[in-house]
Amino acid sequence: MNNRTIIVWVLLVFLTVAAGVISSLSLSNAAIAIIILSVLKFIGVSFYFMELKKAHAFWKASVLIYLLLFSTIVLVAL
Repeated sequence: MNNRTIIVWVLLVFLTVAAGVISSLSLSNAAIAIIILSVLKFIGVSFYFMELKKAHAFWKASVLIYLLLFSTIVLVAL
């Protein structure tokens, strides 16, 4: 593994721990913060570990549009 992959992995672990800490706090906007952290984790996994960064621009745009639509629908439903 190269250094960039290790850095992304450590960042994903940190974001997971941060989401867990936020969920245990009694914040009024905790769900929004957790969804934002989940979006960042989704981008990290898809672009670095699924190697989407080497894919065609159509697939990159498709994943980002899906992520934008899904997270917007979830946030509106809250």
